Amino acid sequence: MFLNGPLPVNLYSMVRHLFPISSLLFGSGLLLFAGGVHGLILPVRGSMEGFSPSALGLLGTGWAIGYVGGCLVVPRLVGAVGHIRTFGVMCALAAVTILFQAIFINAWAWIPTRALSGFCFAGAAMIVESWLNDRVAPNSRGTIFGVYTMVNLGAVTAGQMAISLGDATGFVFFAIGAIVYCLALIPTALSTSASPAPLTSVRLDLPALWRNSPVAVAAVFLVGISNAAFGTLAAVYADRVGLSLTAIALFASIPVLAGALAQLPIGFISDRMDRRKVLLFTAVLALASDLAFVILVPESQFMNLVLVGAFGAAIFSMYPVIVAHANDHAPAGTSIQVSGGLLMVFGLGSIIGPLIAGVAMAGVGPQGLFMTTVAAHCLMIAFTIWRIFAKSAVPESEKTAFRVSAPARGVTPETAVLAVGEDEAASLAEAESELTRAR
Repeated sequence: MFLNGPLPVNLYSMVRHLFPISSLLFGSGLLLFAGGVHGLILPVRGSMEGFSPSALGLLGTGWAIGYVGGCLVVPRLVGAVGHIRTFGVMCALAAVTILFQAIFINAWAWIPTRALSGFCFAGAAMIVESWLNDRVAPNSRGTIFGVYTMVNLGAVTAGQMAISLGDATGFVFFAIGAIVYCLALIPTALSTSASPAPLTSVRLDLPALWRNSPVAVAAVFLVGISNAAFGTLAAVYADRVGLSLTAIALFASIPVLAGALAQLPIGFISDRMDRRKVLLFTAVLALASDLAFVILVPESQFMNLVLVGAFGAAIFSMYPVIVAHANDHAPAGTSIQVSGGLLMVFGLGSIIGPLIAGVAMAGVGPQGLFMTTVAAHCLMIAFTIWRIFAKSAVPESEKTAFRVSAPARGVTPETAVLAVGEDEAASLAEAESELTRAR
């Protein structure tokens, strides 16, 4: 409607901010699209090949180990050889990994290579986010972070849904994943801008995190267990209960989109009341969805998709509430360290969640997946209730702002840096300067 006249001010401002980083956003989208294809084709194909649920669960465990390792090791690698070379290595290894998995259809060959792909994915995502951090002006960080999150969610969903367009028993989706991983190299390889600042290093200090917020530490660990179990084995569950390939792709994608949409009202409410009560509400909703799968054992595709939408709205809106609650208690200038530490605790939960769920599914059938999440959510509810009665809530005037976040498995320490607002960026810079002077 406005194509014949000048652009509205807000739209013009957004275009002006996005144009210089469009190639980075495009590269990130390609990376996440390939990750979506890669993450779904393995459990789908593995289930078709008759891999045991325990072996398929180990794929998620391997990926989580690699992802945590990438968050810890890649900053040092970038410091040694630079951003562009490291990013090229990450994408190339990811492409080699998925092609290797296409050639060797064997669970025990897939598990260590899945760990390598998790390592590469974490490293590549951190480098893209570091580049965005360097190119984004403080007054546009919120807009850029929102666009970046939407691009990534859209790309992951598109990658997962692409599986429904062809035959999962062949080579084609492995090849598509490898091709798109390689295409993700191009935007950064052709970039003429100088390399950004060094990547954020993470040091896990569990005692400090626990003193800061016991609820955040316990809850994020349990969320890691439940979300990683579901993220790894959702397609296996859907296949074992007889859903079509299209429905399997929807079963994996709808929860992520529902969680992204649910974050808006959940965040609004959590900024106005005790975040622990909001976390308790989402955990109860998740538990109700868990029990519906376990008790009702739905058979129709429609009922499975409705229930998994409610499940996703709950489990994928928990992580940003937990991070916001932890930052409410954190000293000024430490939000990045707190968020990075929570990410590592989430990663520890992600390592054991798929393993437990895989064993449960091997023992009792597909419902073992949701029996695992039942246990995680019951523990979360019990611990949160205890902490609500043990300690009073943070006053609203002292709360930090809630931030919409991508699913935690796609979050890196650099995400926390990108997410900070203009005022917080200034306070963090001041805190770092004071620390440097003290040294």
